Amino acid sequence: MKHLIIASTSTVYNGKPLEYIMEALASLFKDTNEILFIPYARPSGISHDAYTDKIKIAFKAINKSVVGIHEFENPVEAIKQAKGIYVGGGNTFVLVNQLYKNNCINALKDAVDTGTPYIGTSAGSNICGLTMKTTNDMPVVYPPSFKTLGFVPFNINPHYLDPDTNSKHMGETRATRIKEFHKFNTQPVVGLREGSWLEVKGQSIQLKGTLQARIFEYNSEAYEVETNTYLNELK
Repeated sequence: MKHLIIASTSTVYNGKPLEYIMEALASLFKDTNEILFIPYARPSGISHDAYTDKIKIAFKAINKSVVGIHEFENPVEAIKQAKGIYVGGGNTFVLVNQLYKNNCINALKDAVDTGTPYIGTSAGSNICGLTMKTTNDMPVVYPPSFKTLGFVPFNINPHYLDPDTNSKHMGETRATRIKEFHKFNTQPVVGLREGSWLEVKGQSIQLKGTLQARIFEYNSEAYEVETNTYLNELK
């Protein structure tokens, strides 16, 4: 059975990486002691080794070891053999470009669809949707396709921010950008606020965390859903 955690972020409230979601991760990875980490998104340009070392420290809290996919000669085979997978955050364009370059897209789809537990944060959550077109990131590289893993039947906007009525910022809000997206695309978009995540079990998709999520649908007004709401019918 497919089992995923799709989280807006790895770190909230100045906490340690993944600290706020460790209980859920212990359950997700209960049947394995080793996690395959995919550091391709490289936040702030960090090296694959340095990023993996940070994640190794985080997973020590639940007695899990971590190995980076870049340490394997064959990344596709590494995914096929993995007992658990974590795709970290950073730049979604960089992540998707590297996944396509290494022929990992289909391998990831097959692994997760056949039961390998998966967590994605930020960029790693963005790629769980139908496309990466609702990322907040700059297009610093040009991937072969914007099509992503499609583990859920909608797009995701991680780090969703509500408009600040007291701000003097005159640029586009997240809501404005998603409205622009819907001028050219019809799939729904789930705005995930910091500290929120989606848990996917088989065909079930449930909002977790303490905050609401904002739902944007084509030709409709955006609306809020409460934590623990199921989003199975969102298409």
